[in-house]
Amino acid sequence: MKQIIAMGGGGFSMEPENPLLDQYILAQSSIKSPKICFLGTASGDSDSYIERFYSFFNSQTCEPSHLSLFRGHTDKIEEFILSQNIIYVGGGNTRNLMVLWKEWNLDKILRKAYDNKIILCGISAGSLCWFEEGLTDSVPNQLNKIECLGFLSGSNCPHFDGESNRKPRFKELIKLGVIKSGIGADDGVALHYVDDHLSKIVSSRPNAMAYQIYDDQEEVIKPQYLG
Repeated sequence: MKQIIAMGGGGFSMEPENPLLDQYILAQSSIKSPKICFLGTASGDSDSYIERFYSFFNSQTCEPSHLSLFRGHTDKIEEFILSQNIIYVGGGNTRNLMVLWKEWNLDKILRKAYDNKIILCGISAGSLCWFEEGLTDSVPNQLNKIECLGFLSGSNCPHFDGESNRKPRFKELIKLGVIKSGIGADDGVALHYVDDHLSKIVSSRPNAMAYQIYDDQEEVIKPQYLG
């Protein structure tokens, strides 16, 4: 089955003392010690971000690696990506991520990875990138629509409770018809899609929620708490 796990926030980069979401991701692989590759494109392949990835996943039962587009280590990108079991996309600037992925054909390679049943996951920019559209703060002091990969239908907005202006802006743009109806996720919430459909919503925080937004309607969904 094809899987995408889209996190509104949380994981090793936001909750270093709370491993619940990242351990949940690893548990979805049928491989005992899965190969998990970090894509830090949205952060400009920040050294500290990559180091935090290794710091956490080196302590887990898995084989961590990363792919940098700024300081590359291989000319066989497609072969490297398709050798993984899990692709984990970090947060940052979604607009830059989309531009660079398309320049390097990573959009097409990741589509092939998805069709080959490699698990795709990520936080923030690494969440909304899988949807048709999303709400991004890529331009300073603005929250705008961005067109993404379209592996999943509809729109997405992370950090629903972490940044106070995101929820009203997302709802406003959906009501105006600028952005398609979609789903928002609080920090600590992961949306688990199986074969293109939302299968489960889980959380590393007991009070975090997900929100389906249709026009001017809002449906609050309580996730399964992993603790």
